[in-house]
Order: sequence, then C-alpha cells, then structure tokens
Amino acid sequence: MGTFCFCSSMTSKFNVPQVLPPSDPKFVVNGGSTLSGHVTVSGSKNSALPILAATLCCSGSSNLKNVPCLSDTRTMTSILESLGAQVMSFGGDMVVNTDGIVSVEPDLSDVGKLRGGFFVIGPLLARFGEASVGFPGGCDIGARPVDLYIHGLRALGATVELRDGKVKAHVSNGKGLTGASFRLGYPSVGATETLMMAACMAEGKTVISNAAQEPEIIDLAGFLTNCGAVVEGAGTDTLYITGRRKLYGSEYSIMPDRIEVGTYMLAAAITRSCISISPVPHSNLTCLVDKLSGAGCKILQLSDDTLELSAVPRTIGDDLRGFNIKTNPFPGFPTDLQQLTMALLSTCNGVSIIEESVFENRMSHVTELQKFGAKIQVCGNRATVYGKGKASPLRGSQVNTTDLRGGMSLVLAGLAAEGITEISGISHIDRGYESLEMKLQGLGANVIRTTTFPV
Repeated sequence: MGTFCFCSSMTSKFNVPQVLPPSDPKFVVNGGSTLSGHVTVSGSKNSALPILAATLCCSGSSNLKNVPCLSDTRTMTSILESLGAQVMSFGGDMVVNTDGIVSVEPDLSDVGKLRGGFFVIGPLLARFGEASVGFPGGCDIGARPVDLYIHGLRALGATVELRDGKVKAHVSNGKGLTGASFRLGYPSVGATETLMMAACMAEGKTVISNAAQEPEIIDLAGFLTNCGAVVEGAGTDTLYITGRRKLYGSEYSIMPDRIEVGTYMLAAAITRSCISISPVPHSNLTCLVDKLSGAGCKILQLSDDTLELSAVPRTIGDDLRGFNIKTNPFPGFPTDLQQLTMALLSTCNGVSIIEESVFENRMSHVTELQKFGAKIQVCGNRATVYGKGKASPLRGSQVNTTDLRGGMSLVLAGLAAEGITEISGISHIDRGYESLEMKLQGLGANVIRTTTFPV
C-alpha cells in the first residue's frame, strides 16, 4: 500500500477552511439592576481540591458529594487520571478509585495550572514511598513558596530535592514515613493540608503546631477520618495525628463554599439589594458579617442554614458606611474576600483602609477598578479607598481579569456601575465560581457570557 502525504500546498489547493478556536469568553454586565430572590451555594473549591488529592491515600473507591463543577476541579481530576486513577462524575457526585495508580509523577502541565495540584505530593509519598511533582501554578497573587511543604516532609523522614523543575521525594528508610513533631513557620493552608495527608499514613504519632485553622482543614480532616485516619485538633493551631498503615475510600459530602457565600453577600451589599443565601456554613464568616453589619447592612439568620442580607436604603434607613479591614489567616478576615470588599467600599460613604497581610501581590486588580471611576490609592500592601458622595462613582468600562478573586471584584463593580461593562479573561473566574452568570441571572442581574471568534 502506498503512502499518502497531505502537504500544505494540497490543503490550500482545495481551499479547506481553517477552523480557529474561539477567543476567551467575556462577561457583559448591564449594571444598575437590583437583586432579589434566593441563591444556592455550591460545594467548596478550597475543600474539594485537597479532598480529591486525599483520595490517593485510600484503597478502593471514594464517593464524593457536592463537588463543584469548576475548571480547577476538572484540572485536579486530570491530575488524578494522569497517575492512573479512575474518576467518574455524576452531576455534583464524583467517584474516585485509586487502586490502579501506575505513576507517582502527575502531568506537569496540569500541576502548573493550579496551586492545589501540588497537594498530591503528600499522599503519593505516604502511600507509595515516592513522588515527583512539578511546581504549582494558580493565580499570580504572590510567591507562595513550597519551603514549608519540603521542611515538613523532611521532618517526616523523606528525602526531598529540587531538580529539573520538580520536587522529587522518596522515603529514605525504605519502609515509610515516620511520625514527628514540628512547627510550621507560617500557618499555610496548603502546607497544613499536604502534611496532614502525609502524616495520616506515617508510622507513629505526628504533632503539627502553628497549623492553619481554616474550616477547609476541618473538612479535609473529616474526610480522612471517614477513611480510617486518626486526626485530632483540626480547626485549632495544633494537629495530633496517629498514622495508619492503610486507609479506605469512603462517602463524604464537601462543605458549602464560604467564599461563595461571602461573594453573594457582597453582591447584595454593592447593589443595595436584599437576597437570601443557603447553605451557609455556621461561624465561618463572622468577620465579614461583623463588618457588613457595622456598615449598615441588616443580616438575618432565617433558618439553620439560610441567611438574608439587606442593604436596601429604605430598609436600613441610610446608605452604607465604609470600614477598615486587614486580612489574616482564619479566623481573621479572609484574603479571598479582600478584593471583592474593595469593590463594595468604593461605593460606600467615607474613607476606608485595606491592608493585605497574606499575599504580597493582591492589589493588581486596583488598576481595573479605577477604570470604573473608583478612587483608590495603593502604597505597598495598603490601599486607601475614597467612597462615594451622594451618587455611585462607578460607571461601566472595559476591564480585564488577571486572577480569580480580582476578577470577581470586577463583576461586582459591573453590577453596581451605571451602563455596560465588558470583562475579559473570565477563565480565571471560572476556576472558582460554578454557574456564576446563571446564579446572578436568577437574582435579576443583567449578565451574559459571550464568546467571539477571531476574524
């Protein structure tokens, strides 16, 4: 049989049309609408990613419920599949079987897409004795080095080296990780989660002090406990973990996304609207509730898991007042809500001060907010927001998203602005918000997603 070669000249001779991929979609927001109704919150992105990684610790299948459909969770699924795991999705349910793992080196390009991709180094090392994982990606909001991970893994008995753009680790004693006591230099959520997973299969007891206390840590500990692990102290600054030789897959429902709850609270506030939100995790957003209440919002607990926020001027008797925030690890003000809160403060009365103490590069969205007419001055990690007078200072604009939460701050500004706003680069937003435009439309917002094709 002869060989057929299709060269470029033959393609052009028959005028085969070139199919170009669509450009990155945009949000088009026609601002000024008042929101009303109810919004249902999805599962937590920041819980789903480490829990998906934790399935690598377990023999058999794990049945995870309330998994949000996001580009980040899809990327984490691809990472697991690149190792040999079988993953099946059924709406918000996901079944992960890791009995067929054939590799300890996840796909390099996928790990480079999100910070959570690096979490797999702990489970792989604990269960299989070695791992080779590329440096993590994600939003460009700061250095977020992996030193804390490496120091912790070494304390558990691993040999770790950085080579060829990867972190390569193996168990140096030929048996497995060994429990140890160590202190994290900073209460990093990712490092706490990764080292917790590793310690769950280490021989003996592990004590991790200065651990992160975020609710997502408690959620991960809940899943691991269901699988047979022994974890005590989750939600405090000290974790006590007794290692088990083997863990088994289990059924587990991921907690609601507290950052999404906060996002819709801020959406109601910035549009001076009244909406209800559920399910709301108890006591996970006390800082935001206190700040918004102090600004003049009326917040009611309608039921065990349903919250109502009203910022309607005729209901609250006045317009909202500005306030100061400083981000800190939990239980402090969440850094993931800092940029969104800044958008709100640009519409409030008075001058507000924002100090970012978690990530050193989380002010890059300010330039885009200024395109709406927001009056914001930045000096290092500190921003001064000059609020409005009697009329909203925001007007529609063309803006670009460079990170997840900064992108959402532009959506909030667009909802409050007069006129039409076009937001490009929304693939960043899709990393953390499930069905965003549909949920906003359900509340009465005029938001559409558009995709254009290059000419």
